[in-house]
Amino acid sequence: MFKIVRTDSENPGFIKLIQQLDADLAIRDGIDNAFYAQYNKIDTIKHAVVAYLDNKPVACGAIKQFAPGIMEVKRMFTLPENRGQGAALKILAELEDWAHELSYQVCILETGKRQPEAIGLYKKAGYKIITNYGQYAGIENSVCFEKPV
Repeated sequence: MFKIVRTDSENPGFIKLIQQLDADLAIRDGIDNAFYAQYNKIDTIKHAVVAYLDNKPVACGAIKQFAPGIMEVKRMFTLPENRGQGAALKILAELEDWAHELSYQVCILETGKRQPEAIGLYKKAGYKIITNYGQYAGIENSVCFEKPV
C-alpha cells in the first residue's frame, strides 16, 4: 500500500524522482526537450506529493499557481516498475484535494503527445482536453487538460 506524503520541492525523494523524470523526457522529447525543460524547474514549487512503497519513493507530482483560482499540475512521474499499481491516480487525487483546500477551483496541466500513458491517466481521472494555454499555445506536441476541483 502506498503512503502519500505532502511535501515541497526540497524533499530528497521528490528530487530523485524528478531526476529520473527529466532523463525520461529528454529521450521522449528529443530536440524539443530544451523548450519544455525551461518550464519544469522545481525551485518555485511549494506543493509536492510523493508516494512511498516500503519507504521507497516511487511516484510524485506537484502543483503551482498558474493564475488566480487556477492551479497547474506539474512533474507527475511514476517509476516504470511501479506503473499500473494506482500510484499516479492517488498522487493526482491528493494534488486536486490540496488545490481545493487552498481555494483553487480548477487544475490545468500540459503533457506531450509522446506520453500516451500520461494522456490515458488524465482522461481516466476526469480531465478534459482544452485549447493549449500559455507557453504551450501553438505547440504541436503539447496536449492540455483541465478539471474542476
